[in-house]
Amino acid sequence: MSTQAMTPSLAPAKKSRLSSHFRDYWQLWVLVAPALCFVGLFAYVPMWGIQLAFKKFDPIKGITGGEWMGFTYFSNFFSSPLFSEIMINTVRISLWTLVMGFFFPIILALLINQVASKRLKGFIQTVTYMPHFISVVVIVSMLNIFLAPGSGLLGFLGGDASLMGSPTAITHIYWISEVWQHVGWNAIIYLAALSSVDTSLYEAAKLDGAGRLKIIRHVDIPAIMPTCVILLIMTMGSVLAVGFDKIYLMQNALNLPATEVIATYTFKIGILGSQFSYSTAIGLFNTVVNFCFLIAANAISKKASGSSIF
Repeated sequence: MSTQAMTPSLAPAKKSRLSSHFRDYWQLWVLVAPALCFVGLFAYVPMWGIQLAFKKFDPIKGITGGEWMGFTYFSNFFSSPLFSEIMINTVRISLWTLVMGFFFPIILALLINQVASKRLKGFIQTVTYMPHFISVVVIVSMLNIFLAPGSGLLGFLGGDASLMGSPTAITHIYWISEVWQHVGWNAIIYLAALSSVDTSLYEAAKLDGAGRLKIIRHVDIPAIMPTCVILLIMTMGSVLAVGFDKIYLMQNALNLPATEVIATYTFKIGILGSQFSYSTAIGLFNTVVNFCFLIAANAISKKASGSSIF
């Protein structure tokens, strides 16, 4: 009897708390409203087209009117002769990029933090994050010029092989150029975390006779560890997400066996080949795998270190 009497009062209480929340913070909701609309329009509304992965696309009937195909397109992709090659290329390029792109900004931030001169520190930061603003097209053009056989940097060093056409070298060229372009920009967040470290910790460590390496190990690294964990979890959500634009621009007839990844294959099948349902199924598979990696990394981190994003 008491439970029935309490139940009707819960809804008005929740409604009053919600209304009071919006009344107190309506300015913040107005401020964030354009961003919410943008995310909803371009991230969630297009999810309506996911059903195309399970239907045969019919231009006349539209996305929702095609024949139901079930998991046929997924089976076709898994049984394709190119499936193993595409997955191996995607995982190889992505893992190299993610691992190196995760550690190098941390190392750079730790080294910059040890620079005593503020002017020199600012100069190093500016020089290292400036490549982040260079267009991908310009980066690939620079790689083609510098690594051209018989000319450019490679010709200056006496090389006559085409590194851009080498299936074994193209992966390393990709991740090295990717790290070089974004290492300074990605190090900013670690420098922000290091700037919040209490200076008394450094003074106490120096009084105890700790050198630079011990200060980095026992003061700096523990200070940025929570940030590292959160960024690692977010990075795991893009394990198979190799950037389409750069790898597509780097492709040529010689390195194609090593550079054909899910993103480029989906573009060729869907846009160039007009197989929209098949390409949607491949893209959905890629997204589901990335989501599973994100959930697993978050669960492992939450259990091991107590840090997680949800």
